Amino acid sequence: QVQLVESGGGLVQPGGSLRLSCAASGIIFRRFGMGWYRQAPGKQRDMVAIITSGGVIHYADFVEGRFTISRDNVKNTLYLQMNSLKPEDTAVYYCKVVAQSTEYWGQGTQVTVSS
Repeated sequence: QVQLVESGGGLVQPGGSLRLSCAASGIIFRRFGMGWYRQAPGKQRDMVAIITSGGVIHYADFVEGRFTISRDNVKNTLYLQMNSLKPEDTAVYYCKVVAQSTEYWGQGTQVTVSS
């Protein structure tokens, strides 16, 4: 049974930083690409960053060099370091893996950027 559990969200002031984590179980983590997505109220869920099993990374344009995705294949954990946060980054952040042609999502972690 695949499980993804996000953590690390919270309330932060504009310009601040957060580090999100996504702990995975039920898969051979190192074999799969992983991704971070976000969904703001009333908006569609957007890709933030993805990292392949080989470490190839792609970011959404709105990241603008502020976020860094990484993975620890020993701890079976995906990370998203977010710096220079803006109010428009406020959203629920989800991690995702596609395994055996099935999408698996975590429950999400709320990030709120506000003064």
